Amino acid sequence: MVPMIYTLYGFAIFFFIHWFAMWLLHILAIFYGKFKLHRKLPQPAPDEPYPGVSILKPLMGVDSNLATNLETFFTMTYPQYELLFCIEEEGDPAVAVVEGLIKKYPKVCARLYKGATSVGVNPKINNMHNAFEDSLYELILVSDSGIKMKEDTLLDMVYHMTNKTGIVHQMPFTCDRNGFAATLEKIYFGTAQSRIYLVADLFRINCHTGMSTLLRKSVLKENGGLKTFGCYLAEDFFICKYFLDKGWRTSISSQPAMQNSGLCDVNSFQARLTRWAKLRVAMVPLVIIFEPLSECMVIGALAAWASSVLFQWDSLAFYLIHVLLWFICDWILLTTVQNGSLPFNKFDFLVAWLFRECSGPYLFLHAIIYPDIQWRNRVFKLAWGGVAQEIKPRIKC
Repeated sequence: MVPMIYTLYGFAIFFFIHWFAMWLLHILAIFYGKFKLHRKLPQPAPDEPYPGVSILKPLMGVDSNLATNLETFFTMTYPQYELLFCIEEEGDPAVAVVEGLIKKYPKVCARLYKGATSVGVNPKINNMHNAFEDSLYELILVSDSGIKMKEDTLLDMVYHMTNKTGIVHQMPFTCDRNGFAATLEKIYFGTAQSRIYLVADLFRINCHTGMSTLLRKSVLKENGGLKTFGCYLAEDFFICKYFLDKGWRTSISSQPAMQNSGLCDVNSFQARLTRWAKLRVAMVPLVIIFEPLSECMVIGALAAWASSVLFQWDSLAFYLIHVLLWFICDWILLTTVQNGSLPFNKFDFLVAWLFRECSGPYLFLHAIIYPDIQWRNRVFKLAWGGVAQEIKPRIKC
């Protein structure tokens, strides 16, 4: 009986300490976000040269916002850059969109690469390989198709590329769009995602999402270039790990990455979150234990139970106060990342926030039970450590 009581108290102490640590992380994210994000750039010296940047844009298919998103790369104020568009299939409708923009902006250095080179299982790496090898400049910006740039975004990223920095990446966020799915996306990226991302950057922990990443080409070439990471699906994580292992720093820029995909629905977004969870489980198996404990509803319930065991507090009152304060802190963090008025009211925020918080543990459990990853029309299996293998469909006789 005594060992059981000690075990009970041991779990209660663990959950309460973890709950306290999550609140500390929450507060740190808010203060660091106010310090780090949306800072005004200092004016560079007139005689200070800007380093050239090669921008790799892997594309597949067309959505309603693709042309608008790509056009923002042609209108940036940065003085020296090239645009390298990478399209896997010759007949992809994205070819016509790119060719139209190249014709519209003849003064911008832009090239179109058709056809992928098979250097691994990662379709994105295969698509970008030729353009990476042909790129002119030392700084490489890998930017996904759904990213929308401000005129000074590239300036902001290059400003953060100091002599000791090897990677500058943008914290994922979203543009203002209409509908419940858009609200859900903005809340996720502005709360749960940004909380982890900001604290990871503060303590220089690898939490790299490669949708908009500026990196040093020469450092990658020392390890064989992009193709070396073609065996992984989460190439962004392993590229960042490689830079950190080589002694380089990584940093987020002050401007978040503005995702503006024309495809915006709840099912595709939930599938995306599930795919990311599957990748994290394979790359860092400890997330199986700790990631569910980072969810508001889960850690709140466990901490409420722990408080009743350790201090005889009212567990229901504890839980309700916990959820209310978490909700308020998430609103503060979201407005910090947004840096302006939100495109929805507090009631819409409450509904989408509750949906996100309640569905998060379910999506993680689904990722554990069904570990195979579907990426577009392909299916992959991950080994521990993150190495991927494509599962070919069986041919029926």
